[in-house]
Amino acid sequence: FSGILAEDVLRALLELQDALAAATAWAPGSGRNVTLQDVCYAPLNPAEPGVGDCAVSSVTQYFQNNGTRLALTATQEDGKDKGTVNWRDHLIYCV
Repeated sequence: FSGILAEDVLRALLELQDALAAATAWAPGSGRNVTLQDVCYAPLNPAEPGVGDCAVSSVTQYFQNNGTRLALTATQEDGKDKGTVNWRDHLIYCV
């Protein structure tokens, strides 16, 4: 993979998502800071959404938006062939 599907780009996307999830903005009309929870679409918990309830469409969701899961590898054996699978293999399997 190259371009947008390079591991360093996926890690940068994870960092950006974390920064956006933590962002706040002053809402003069409300007289308070608003956060992602105030404006996100959370179909499974619309009454009191937390950041984890917000629906996010991102390629990083194939790794549960988690850098540790992106880094996971596993040994896979197919008959006499044995090898190591990583995030690329996981992504191909999922899509």
